[in-house]
Amino acid sequence: MDSPRKRARELGFAPGILPTGKLNSITDVFGIQVGHFTLIEGDDIRTGVTAILPHGGNIYQDKVPAGVVVGNGFGKLAGSTQIEELGEIETPIILTNTLAVPRASEALIEWTLNQNGNEEVQSVNPIVGETNDGMLNNIRKLSITKEHVKFALEHAGTGLVTEGNVGAGTGTVCFGWKGGIGTSSRILPGNLGGYTLGVLVQSNFGGVLQMNGIPVGKELGQYYLKDELADQTADGSVMIIIATDAPLFDRNLKRLAKRGLAGLARTGASMSNGSGDYVIAFSTAEEVRRTSERRAQVWAYPEVPNAQLSPLFQAAIEATEEAIYNSLCMAETMTGYKGRVIHALPIRAVGQLK
Repeated sequence: MDSPRKRARELGFAPGILPTGKLNSITDVFGIQVGHFTLIEGDDIRTGVTAILPHGGNIYQDKVPAGVVVGNGFGKLAGSTQIEELGEIETPIILTNTLAVPRASEALIEWTLNQNGNEEVQSVNPIVGETNDGMLNNIRKLSITKEHVKFALEHAGTGLVTEGNVGAGTGTVCFGWKGGIGTSSRILPGNLGGYTLGVLVQSNFGGVLQMNGIPVGKELGQYYLKDELADQTADGSVMIIIATDAPLFDRNLKRLAKRGLAGLARTGASMSNGSGDYVIAFSTAEEVRRTSERRAQVWAYPEVPNAQLSPLFQAAIEATEEAIYNSLCMAETMTGYKGRVIHALPIRAVGQLK
């Protein structure tokens, strides 16, 4: 039987040096909303949807600056080229399973078109990321519907974010253990800007797990290449979403997103040939939102200067690392498609390695 699930910090794994926000969650960034839809049916459906809303207004009209980076690109991140080209996002971000990306995109387009103020809109760039949950979920059933996506959007909130086997993390596997949704945050001291940064991850990748530098995977005997070179346990994907209230333009948000990959590397990820490793970073600061008025003319936007970005980089690395740990620590053992059982990370044994 699994030990009662605890977040990484409760087990003594508190990466880095910066303090967390009140909730230690992406929702510590003011205005961020997160919603889940979890779909568990019969003995073979284990999947879901997670929605991240940058703010509670009309995101299409009040776009937010953003950057995207790719570690290994074996994945399907809809809308990424427009983020790269224009440096902004105009919809919420949806996370789901690989084969649900088209349906989630359609749902997100419909949801956006139906918002007040968007009556004349004729082009929408939906942002939909994924990982493949086919180990536990009968992914070929195409069980995610547009209604499931809209549920996650309409039930998004600003409070505590449920972690583990929920939403887009319902059927995921990470380092051979049960993966899922995880989140964390960091707050900079006042003399460094006082900004908040939060991260949410959908973990579904492999490698050799380490926590705070401790070789957990090796010590517990579960890791990539343990038995044979043909082992495929390093394959899989991860979606990393970084949000901050620091006023940043898209160029520096892309630089910030790159630090998410540094946090991923700290956990022992292999970023293998079959992995899709994606990071989206965006700013919620009102003064950098690209409103209709600002887009209609030349406009000056404030921005944290390059020389003051390093503390935010540190925050992104630390929060990404801890969010991945939380996705593992909060996930529970699951039985799914074809009777496969993916066990939860044995947190009691992990705690004894400290």
